[in-house]
Amino acid sequence: MSMTRRGMLYGSLGAVAVGVTRRPARAAAEPIRLGWLVALTGANSAFGIGVNRGVVYAVNKINAAGGINGRMIEVITRDTQGDPAKAVNAAVEMASSIKVHAVFGPTNSGETLATTPIFARAKVPSLVVNQVNSLIDPVKFPNAFRMAPYLTQWDDANRHYILDIMKVKKVAVIGDNTGYGTTATAEAVAAFKKAGADVVYDAVVDANAQDLSPYLLRARAGGAEAVAVWSDSTGMNARMMNARGQLGWDVVFSGHPALGSGDVLRLLEKPAYWDKVYVIGCKACSFDDKGNLPAPTQAFVDEVKGKIELSDTSLYWVMVGVDGVRLVADAVAKAGSSDPDAIIGYWNHITKWPGLYGHYSFTPTDHNGYPTDEIVMSLASSQKNGCFIPAPGYAA
Repeated sequence: MSMTRRGMLYGSLGAVAVGVTRRPARAAAEPIRLGWLVALTGANSAFGIGVNRGVVYAVNKINAAGGINGRMIEVITRDTQGDPAKAVNAAVEMASSIKVHAVFGPTNSGETLATTPIFARAKVPSLVVNQVNSLIDPVKFPNAFRMAPYLTQWDDANRHYILDIMKVKKVAVIGDNTGYGTTATAEAVAAFKKAGADVVYDAVVDANAQDLSPYLLRARAGGAEAVAVWSDSTGMNARMMNARGQLGWDVVFSGHPALGSGDVLRLLEKPAYWDKVYVIGCKACSFDDKGNLPAPTQAFVDEVKGKIELSDTSLYWVMVGVDGVRLVADAVAKAGSSDPDAIIGYWNHITKWPGLYGHYSFTPTDHNGYPTDEIVMSLASSQKNGCFIPAPGYAA
């Protein structure tokens, strides 16, 4: 089986690192300090936990191979707990006292909205993994680059599936009360209405709410044929599925990737409650009609078997963590410097950079790097090692 360029780059990263260590060591071999702001605890921590597994794995692999230009990567992690105030404190610490060379995260949009200006003022190269559209603005925030789909990309894919493939006319939209969930819900409602759909009910729900049946009862009373769900809380999503099952309502749930996390299955009262749930996914984590994954993805799954737990997360979350570390490492290696201008300058001119999660492209005027054509819709209950088969009627 031939190896794609994406697979070659990931597989050769260790070799590249070993090669560069043969050069004369730089003075004091200062580590490359990577700030990592992540919600590892709290209601919206599932995504962060999955990404963190990829971060740790990638850093350990690079450092074991000799680092980058003889320099080890030092990850400074702060658990923000999904709290923007904690994220701001951590951002100030990283930008002013620790003086990180680059930052990854935070993993929740509300936190990133609060921290992005801080990193912009300090000129810290920043990798964004959140969807809110306004997070990326090359004029206001020339140091911030998004390596995940932005909200409009996700919303368009989900709305297209609900309206054009499932032929639904009446929809409900439910999100959580985070900065992301509130924004995503409002934008989804507006886009559904603009497309001519009948939005019979919409709500923003506390991600820690235990009884979600009142919201579903209102959606059912309105005649909803599908519920678009915008929450990255696996706990809230599982409780919604449990409530739907208890009500005996077989309405479709479609939306946020967290609906398909393996952690949801653990929280369901019955596995059958995962039926008729469709999630936004990616080509890199999709099985073809013969049950095969793309070659680079399968190679990664084989490599991390027994080293990273995949059954309770989404594989793309882990791969985002790997790609984030590699984007920093590649910038330092290729630019020959960890100075902000060098890293930002390198990121500004990458085209179809072969990550595991996707092929990223940036320009000085466009810092949204994830390609729309790599977004797919997936069947949640088909999850295996964090990967999925395409949703019914959807061509991957």
